Amino acid sequence: MEHEETTHAADAAHGAVTEELTHGTAVPSEGPIPLLQPAYFDNLIFWAVIALIAIYFILTRMALPRIGSTLATREGTISSDLAAAEAFRTQAREAQAAYDRAVAEARAEANRIAQQTRDQIQSELDAALAQADAQIDARAAEGARAVAGIQAQAQASVAEVARDTAREILRALGAQVDEAAVDRAVIARTGG
Repeated sequence: MEHEETTHAADAAHGAVTEELTHGTAVPSEGPIPLLQPAYFDNLIFWAVIALIAIYFILTRMALPRIGSTLATREGTISSDLAAAEAFRTQAREAQAAYDRAVAEARAEANRIAQQTRDQIQSELDAALAQADAQIDARAAEGARAVAGIQAQAQASVAEVARDTAREILRALGAQVDEAAVDRAVIARTGG
């Protein structure tokens, strides 16, 4: 029953609209698009101005401040990131310079230690060579003394053998042996 009442009410409303359209009290239908008719221009312009003003206020009061704050936040973030990047670049340059200085100092220290070690080894080598030279000189002097002793002994032995030989020759020849004359003759010939 309710359904029938709503159906009758809808039919009545539809009939009223149709009657208004046919009697000319509602919208005239002179063209295919009713909104492009000159009779609606005043109303359309009014609502377009209202809509533009509403859009302007919505944009200026709500959307643009949010966009502006977002852009300002991004700009701040970008500038702080750029500042941080520049600070890191400066720190990296300083670290590179400190590293280069440390490497140069380490090389200089290594060269100094190497030179000091070479000098120490050279001084130890020079001392060892001087000691060896001294030992060689001492042994050479000792050898020279030994050789001189051996030569003296050999010369004395030669002189003794020469004396004995001269005495025996004189005795074999039947001559009388004069010991002093034999000694003088042997000394003159052998030098000792």
